[in-house]
Amino acid sequence: MKNKLARFSIPYVIWMALFVVVPIIMVVIYAFSEEGGGFTLENFTQMGAYTVVFTRSFKLALIATAICLLLGYPIAYFISKETPRFQQIAMVLIMLPMWMNFLLRTYSWMSILENNGLLNQLFQRIGVIDLYNSIAVHFAADPALYEPIAFFQMIDTSGAVVLGMVYNYLPFMILPIYSVISKLDHSLLEAARDLGASSLNVFRRVIFPLSLPGVLSGITMVFVPSVSTFAISTMLGGGTKLMLGDLIEQQFLGGAYNPHLGAAISLVMMVIVVVCMLFMNRFGEGEEQAVIL
Repeated sequence: MKNKLARFSIPYVIWMALFVVVPIIMVVIYAFSEEGGGFTLENFTQMGAYTVVFTRSFKLALIATAICLLLGYPIAYFISKETPRFQQIAMVLIMLPMWMNFLLRTYSWMSILENNGLLNQLFQRIGVIDLYNSIAVHFAADPALYEPIAFFQMIDTSGAVVLGMVYNYLPFMILPIYSVISKLDHSLLEAARDLGASSLNVFRRVIFPLSLPGVLSGITMVFVPSVSTFAISTMLGGGTKLMLGDLIEQQFLGGAYNPHLGAAISLVMMVIVVVCMLFMNRFGEGEEQAVIL
């Protein structure tokens, strides 16, 4: 029986070797080599010039992940408490935007956030921009020098990049949390209430700790693509909010062609992400043990 199962696993092993292991080995080779093929560490020393890009990427990814968690957990919790019919409809509505192309979804936000986009046009028609100008000129140091704005600058900002991340990756936070909460043993919740625990204590001492595996999965599924994104930052950031994904793309496809530096940046990013994932897994194990105790 084991021999038969081993035969069935051969295609999977070959697939993993060709499309996971081999690319990682190639990245490592490029990262530690120079154009002539010799060993070097210069690719890593050059990364010091891009400290701002590293900082910006992780900062925006952490902000987007935190917002997704703050929005996704209540949504997942609310859906899990509803009827099965409502849950099915909610899951379809959550996944519906994901059926469209990623670039199309991002382009739609460009038309919404542009200086003459849908949102600014709405603000102009309902008088929000005029109200802002009247308040701003009142508090200006010199009202005579104040120049009224015609629109709110929303596109080509860090906020727009974070918004694009949250919109695209929020389902990846909701789904694992919902999956865990919906499968919780209700007898544990009833036992906690029978022992006199309030609804807040039941959530704090039972539901949330037991839902941590879903929370950690959601954090991983949002943070990893956020820190390495490049399409969102290019389209909604206007190319002014360079992130790690943009930097790597430039090294492989852009005018600053340097695949060795790009591989070094990719390798460092992979190591940092793996360390973060290991830390979160250890944190989750500690929380689960605390619940058992």
